[in-house]
Amino acid sequence: MGRIGMLIDLHTHTFFSDGDLSPAELIRRAETQGYSVLALTDHVDASNMDLVLGSLLSFHRETQPYLKVKVLIGVELTHIPPAQVPALVRRARSLGAHLVILHGETISEPVEPGTNRAGIEAGVDILAHPGLITAEEIQLAAKRGVALEISARPYHAYGNGRLLSLARKTNVCLVLNSDTHSPEDLLTQATRDKVAFGAGMEQNELTQMIERTVSLVQGFVQTTTIV
Repeated sequence: MGRIGMLIDLHTHTFFSDGDLSPAELIRRAETQGYSVLALTDHVDASNMDLVLGSLLSFHRETQPYLKVKVLIGVELTHIPPAQVPALVRRARSLGAHLVILHGETISEPVEPGTNRAGIEAGVDILAHPGLITAEEIQLAAKRGVALEISARPYHAYGNGRLLSLARKTNVCLVLNSDTHSPEDLLTQATRDKVAFGAGMEQNELTQMIERTVSLVQGFVQTTTIV
């Protein structure tokens, strides 16, 4: 399968936060849809990070050898006070997270202003659904190597067009994720492409995004102890 046909999703949720499915069932459903890489990135804050991340990493160690899809374990830091973001990013990494996502300033929720910048400055791997992110913040993300998310999730996706328009002026890495909470949220290649084209992408931009996502995943694999 060429890279354009690879399904990589770096933002999903299980019943360890507000998703409907267990890790095993979510992965199995992703396998049957042809996924190559799936990241489990449940919502966490200071109250539950150790429990959620520890449970998912334990599941990963025991289960990855039996799976067809490559699984990554991460967290989505959610509604974190901006000043607390750097400490929780460091904590997630110290606990063994393969990737760290920050719940960005989506226009559909009252995320505290300054969250996007705090995450970029703290060096999160992906800033999810960053909403009305500024051109300056996108330039900073490109400089710091922070990927920005094109979201397939309703309402969060309202900012996709703006993000793409501004991102074209930089070398920032874009990734397209489902933000899956329920089985019907999982992407197919067709729905992934529709989200990308709906945001205003051209075919060459979609291909470039997939290529850069593959490189991003390879970086996660090289710097972690993934089975």
